[in-house]
Amino acid sequence: MAANRHSGHHGETEAEQPDYSVLSEGSLETLETAEKLFSEFNPHRGLLKDLPQLTLEASAIDQACQIAKNDPSLSLKMLLCMSCVDYEERLQMVYFLHSLEKERTLVIKADLPLEEPVIPSVSHVWAAAEWYEREARDLFGVAFQGNPDDAPLLLYEGFGDHPGRKSYPFYEYREF
Repeated sequence: MAANRHSGHHGETEAEQPDYSVLSEGSLETLETAEKLFSEFNPHRGLLKDLPQLTLEASAIDQACQIAKNDPSLSLKMLLCMSCVDYEERLQMVYFLHSLEKERTLVIKADLPLEEPVIPSVSHVWAAAEWYEREARDLFGVAFQGNPDDAPLLLYEGFGDHPGRKSYPFYEYREF
């Protein structure tokens, strides 16, 4: 959906601006507050359906998540979900953060290269991130700097490939 992309990002063609009128007043406030708090991380605003979204530099994801959780103006203390998406030319980590206190959600994204995708771990911010990160490592090959557990979560030790990637040859796979 063109409205969910940022203009000129990663060679994409000029996209139309998202319609921020779909956001509630509280969600728009969350987006603006987060944008100010993350200004040093080069945020790009957008929407994920009706959720406010910021895309940040991957190297700053742990710092941004600490701010999101601990700053009282956001209070995003809950990691609802964390996922990796394969866009064929890049990978993208997606973090769904929620504030129970304010009843607001913010989506934070970070782009990674296909070759050697590395991003700081946020498992020190939310313990639940440890398993999400292990899943993304197994399925997509993302390395999380600082994750305390290197054991595979879904695959066996030495599997050697990443079946979550679109380039994975499913039809050539044989069980043993």
